Amino acid sequence: MEVQVIQKATSAVFEAPVLDLIQQRRSLRAFSHKLVEIDKIKSLFEAARWAPSSVNEQPWRYIYSTREQAELWHRIFETLHEGNQVWAKHAPLLIVSFALKNFTRNGRPNTSAMYDLGAANAFLSLQATALGLTVHQMAGFDREKIMNALNISGAYEPAVIMAVGYPGNPDELPEQLKQREQAPRLRNVQAEFVRNDSF
Repeated sequence: MEVQVIQKATSAVFEAPVLDLIQQRRSLRAFSHKLVEIDKIKSLFEAARWAPSSVNEQPWRYIYSTREQAELWHRIFETLHEGNQVWAKHAPLLIVSFALKNFTRNGRPNTSAMYDLGAANAFLSLQATALGLTVHQMAGFDREKIMNALNISGAYEPAVIMAVGYPGNPDELPEQLKQREQAPRLRNVQAEFVRNDSF
């Protein structure tokens, strides 16, 4: 069976005014060796705390580790896929994000939990940008391994692991990653995903 490749229109140009933080946010792979200060770590989670969620359930959960906490940091790091380990090994801060699957008020499935966690992660990422940090979110990790490594119960679903730190020198990355690091950010143009009519 032949797979049909769909060509999408993309652009690196902003089509309408947006906040400076949105313009500045990047998912970098090159990290400085500078550690992330504890007050800034707390600010990241405070931003996540104020994200919107269905019936204010706030289903997000986080486990984080700094490089100074070597044992915990490596437990998280070792669950990453090899392609992410190549560059994430320099990240001074790793954050694992989870969603509580069911509502605490009645035990019913919370079908908005992952959506709400995504909103909290977005708030966290924008706060990081405001603090001069970069956040790179990764879906490339072994979910079973992370659940075992951190003793997480089946009541939670892992979403992404985030590598966080101050921007570093792209020249320290392998050549292919260096090129991706310095390439323009391309996004689908609005016409690709916005309609003012039914499908």
